[in-house]
Amino acid sequence: MRIISGSLKGRSIDFVKNSTTRPLKDVVKENIFNILKHSKLINVKIENSHILDLYSGIGSFGIECISRGASKVVFVEKNKNSSNILKKNITKLSIEEKTKVLNDKIDNVLNMFDNKDFDIFFLDPPFADKDFIKILNLIKNKKIFNSDHIVIIHRDVRTNDNLKNYLSEIMIKKYGRSKIIFGVFN
Repeated sequence: MRIISGSLKGRSIDFVKNSTTRPLKDVVKENIFNILKHSKLINVKIENSHILDLYSGIGSFGIECISRGASKVVFVEKNKNSSNILKKNITKLSIEEKTKVLNDKIDNVLNMFDNKDFDIFFLDPPFADKDFIKILNLIKNKKIFNSDHIVIIHRDVRTNDNLKNYLSEIMIKKYGRSKIIFGVFN
């Protein structure tokens, strides 16, 4: 797996090789970044942004953000094996000063934040997981987002999550089995 663009372009990152993880495909990741950069519907730029990468796995999204100029990424991953690989990737790429890895459950971690700390939220929960909606509610209630922010959620194209109480959807894009939801807290 390689970094697509930016200062770390072409560098490789390690990933978990098992049947329970599903790395974000490069084509999907590239399309997310194209939308962030070019859509007139989104008021957030990656450059100098603070990002909360939830269910981060090996961190391919957040690492790509650092490569493209983000100033800080907080990764949250409860799986110890994935978290360890993420930490190794961060060290290998020498980006420790721009990152923080939290190996814990997301609802525990969210209690650590109490300021409008984040511009971009990326959630990539397991496709069968419905608890991520509780996480959206926690973020919304804690108000840890800046006025200009974006929430990006990676779901299976067949899921039908009711997010209207939490997010105002800006757009939904489908790529094969993946569905990417872009929205803001309402």
